[in-house]
Amino acid sequence: MAFPSEGFESTQTISPAQQMAMSRFVTRTYGWMFLGLLLTAFISYAIASSETAVTWLMQNRWAFYGAIIAEFAVVIALTAAARRLSAFAATLGFVFYAALNGVVFSAIFLVYTMSSIANVFFIAAAMFGGLALFGAVTKKDLTALGTFVGMGLWGLILLGLVNMFVGSQSLNFGLGLAGVLIFAGLTAYDSQKIRMMAYQSAGDGARGGEAEKGAIFGALMMYLNFINLFLSLLRVMGSRRG
Repeated sequence: MAFPSEGFESTQTISPAQQMAMSRFVTRTYGWMFLGLLLTAFISYAIASSETAVTWLMQNRWAFYGAIIAEFAVVIALTAAARRLSAFAATLGFVFYAALNGVVFSAIFLVYTMSSIANVFFIAAAMFGGLALFGAVTKKDLTALGTFVGMGLWGLILLGLVNMFVGSQSLNFGLGLAGVLIFAGLTAYDSQKIRMMAYQSAGDGARGGEAEKGAIFGALMMYLNFINLFLSLLRVMGSRRG
């Protein structure tokens, strides 16, 4: 999606009706993101709190790794079919992804202490909120930043795959630091992108399903940014169980 020139809001008239449409779009986007995070947290905590569920997952590792593979498959499918999907199908895909992530996230309660998870969560939430606000209000075009951190993301993924075989704690710590920087940048960039999506949706007069689908995909972007920012901070600051 192309961004307009710096200060586009001041050079084009936005009617009160369009402003309201933009506000509704942004509200729906972050509302869906919050619901996705809530679903993930509920499922992950419920599994980690159940000795039966934990034992079953440990004895059936295929289910855990299957959930990870399914996560990638869902995101790829949603992205590839974005234009063809209905709003209902996009919503189901997002909810299903958040639920799968809850299964995968149950593992962090077994690795890290509850207090460190809570502390890192609040730090991640504060960082995310500040960065999202910056991206939403800045007049500076963040496209260059998005390109840079997007390239860094691919490097992070490749090094993460390498470290799965190497198992280096130092590299894991470095990946955590890099992840914080990369997903901080993506949060600001995607927040500006959502502002532009809202502007275009209001300008095009998108209603009902199309506007809702746009909000769902915006929610997925920000959900992924928050989750990965949280995980990166947990790598750096989390206290492991003894």
